[in-house]
Amino acid sequence: MVRAAPPQGRRRRWVRFAPLIHSIGVPPCPPPRLEGTVPLPDGRRLGYAEYGDPNGPLVLWFHGTPGGRRQIPLVGRRAASELGLRLVCVERPGVGDSTDHAYARIRDWAADASEVADHLGHERFLIVGLSGGGPYALACAHDLPARVVAVALLGSVAPAADDEVAVEGPVALTRRWGGLLRTARLPLGFCLSNLMRLVAPVGLSALYAFSHVVPEGDRRVLHDPEVQSMFLEDLILGTTRQCRAVLHDLALFGRPWGFELADVRVPVRWWHGDVDPFVPLAEARRAAALLPDVEFVVRHDESHLGEFAAADKVLAVLAEDWGARARVGGRAPGHGAGADTDTDAGTDTDTGTDTDTGTDTDTDRGTGTTPPSRRAAPVP
Repeated sequence: MVRAAPPQGRRRRWVRFAPLIHSIGVPPCPPPRLEGTVPLPDGRRLGYAEYGDPNGPLVLWFHGTPGGRRQIPLVGRRAASELGLRLVCVERPGVGDSTDHAYARIRDWAADASEVADHLGHERFLIVGLSGGGPYALACAHDLPARVVAVALLGSVAPAADDEVAVEGPVALTRRWGGLLRTARLPLGFCLSNLMRLVAPVGLSALYAFSHVVPEGDRRVLHDPEVQSMFLEDLILGTTRQCRAVLHDLALFGRPWGFELADVRVPVRWWHGDVDPFVPLAEARRAAALLPDVEFVVRHDESHLGEFAAADKVLAVLAEDWGARARVGGRAPGHGAGADTDTDAGTDTDTGTDTDTGTDTDTDRGTGTTPPSRRAAPVP
């Protein structure tokens, strides 16, 4: 059932003009269909950008760290239109148009995300969590199981404070330095914002320099003109005004998230590169193994940023999840915890049965039934 949305004038505002600061040599990125802010009960606001079909099922996209409301690759934006999905990227506090706010734990985000869905007029919705947005997607799946149909994670951060996961990559540093980041977030955020203003005009050169110190998979992505225009525009738009969200995220990654992965009952599809230097594959596997209903898809020879290139395929899987939920009342047999798909071989190793293979993308926005579990198609 679709909830009544607020009047158009109060609910949205049109896309504002492109930022005055622009990276030299980078073509302008097509703007979102709409941009706006969502008012929260305590007076704060969350910025968002909208793409795709305004009448389709809602997909909330949670950006990475750093990131902002325009951090959706163009291939994903086009896919949303083709699949009939209403794709909305929501900014976390302390970036872009979102009011600065320090959560005590990642779980606190779920209440704000619920307000966003209410504001947009949707009872049920899907979620994509990219990199640092992954923990926030899982928090919503934990706290809002009656509303979240399915979650897709792309190179998600693993819980650094969970001894079962044994985080060893760069995210492990957040466990040691999280307290300092929380204490110094205001001055550090001010310094980062001013640094971004200085670097923005030569952002393309900085991006090429960064590409020399990352794995080949990331280098391929960073040399894609479409990714360059999207990535740099989003960073400039989101961080030159304020840059505290990055520090919020890093501080919270190293603290208990406020929930256990074993208690997440919503179907989760997790895509991860096998040469990811920021969130090593072993860490991601250990975290995914704690989820009761998960499909883990390994993307061979892909690094952390390679998930941008898979946005269209991921949205297609979520569209199938939505269509299956609309067709089937009740929960279909799932693929089981820890199911692992090797995309190099192109086969699904899970032996679960009775899986609906239809591709209907019915856009009915909620029947109150529990979504069926669906098997994620391997991503090449």
